[in-house]
Amino acid sequence: MSLRKFVLALSLSAAMTSFTFAQDSAKQDMKDAGHETKQAAKDTGHATKTTAKKTGNAAKKGTNKAAKKTEKGAEKVQDKTQPN
Repeated sequence: MSLRKFVLALSLSAAMTSFTFAQDSAKQDMKDAGHETKQAAKDTGHATKTTAKKTGNAAKKGTNKAAKKTEKGAEKVQDKTQPN
């Protein structure tokens, strides 16, 4: 094999190797992006669930507080309207 053919074959081989590496790298980047997207969706879902629980608990607490105040107010009105 002549030197010229050897250099050409070596150059072609190097070009194909770098092209294959670039494809593998891009493929891995896409996989990584998919995994990161999945993890972000899980984190968002967890945060949503936690926030919903906190909001529900706060609403429940506020409703119970309002009910107690209403009951006290109703007792006052009843005491005022009863004949002595």
